[in-house]
Amino acid sequence: MKGLILAAGYGTRLYPLTLNLPKPLLEVGGKTIMERHLTKLEAVGTCDGVYIVTNSKFAHVISSWSEKHKFRFPVEIVDDGTITNEDRLGAIGDIRLVLDKKAPSSDVLIMAGDNLFEFPLSGFVSFAGKKGCLTVALYDVKERELAKKYGIVSLGVGEQVTDFQEKPKEPGSTLASTGIYYLPEAKLGFLGKYLSTGNSKDAPGNFVKWMSENDKVYGYVFREGWYDIGDIDSLHKADREYREKGI
Repeated sequence: MKGLILAAGYGTRLYPLTLNLPKPLLEVGGKTIMERHLTKLEAVGTCDGVYIVTNSKFAHVISSWSEKHKFRFPVEIVDDGTITNEDRLGAIGDIRLVLDKKAPSSDVLIMAGDNLFEFPLSGFVSFAGKKGCLTVALYDVKERELAKKYGIVSLGVGEQVTDFQEKPKEPGSTLASTGIYYLPEAKLGFLGKYLSTGNSKDAPGNFVKWMSENDKVYGYVFREGWYDIGDIDSLHKADREYREKGI
């Protein structure tokens, strides 16, 4: 299995903190988000390499950070060639770029570089491996009003995804997609099919919705903590709570 961390955003809502520093290198509880992600992936015995896709503005910053931190698997930095928020490829565009450039002959675990989660990945990987289909990690935000801020998933029999809504006015559930996806090797080709129809290259939720209509998608619900680092307030909240928990 390969890990793929999405780190090509420009973090404009976190300015001035992210003017010269990519969001995944911000610290929460004394550790960068990136280090926390890679440590989580290290605990998955089947992970034998990680790709970090970023942009030309921050590629040297992440490369310099990576050279100072050693993990049990190789970490490769992939520059998507963009230099501003306006010309970014979008998350799906970046995933496709990595798959095309690196052509991994294995399953791929994709993680958004601006989300923090406390659950161990091993259970998610095991669940997804048994399903053999695209699998999404979900967190129950519990409140319908709060659910309006996220990509919301509805589950049916056997945890199969029956619906996906991006920031819905009337949420069908309170299960939020957390930016963690498991894409089996046998399903990698679906990304090209999705893009060939002219679909959006941005939010991965668009791909999840399309896949749920063209194949099977499953949801893995976890109960441990989850933080969407979207602005300075959410960053400070996560930092405070991680320090209180001592993690």
